Amino acid sequence: MTKRILIVDDAIFMRTMLKNILTKDTAYTYDIVEAKDGVEAITFIDEQEFDLVLMDITMPNMGGIEALKIIKEKKAKLPVVMCSAMAQEAMVVEAIRIGAISFIVKPFNANDVIEVVHKIVQEAV
Repeated sequence: MTKRILIVDDAIFMRTMLKNILTKDTAYTYDIVEAKDGVEAITFIDEQEFDLVLMDITMPNMGGIEALKIIKEKKAKLPVVMCSAMAQEAMVVEAIRIGAISFIVKPFNANDVIEVVHKIVQEAV
């Protein structure tokens, strides 16, 4: 079964890195959509269905925290995993309070990404 994942990050290399990690995952097949900021992410979420969102915290135009608030208002059950640097601990705590289901620390460890995604995908079945 294919799972639809929205990857939201202003850095194309970060989106590419996450996409590459997920593409190599043999347990599931993913249909991946990429957004460059929170504004674009909200547009995609309004137009399409997703099983999971992987979203950066710090982005121009609309950051991850603001986008998360809007996503949770629109689609409360949509799992969102925040991607952050260790120095953003306070923002991660805020994101979890708002409704993020988990977080992944940058730089990404492929096994950590897969583990978090599998856990969420399995819970959704």
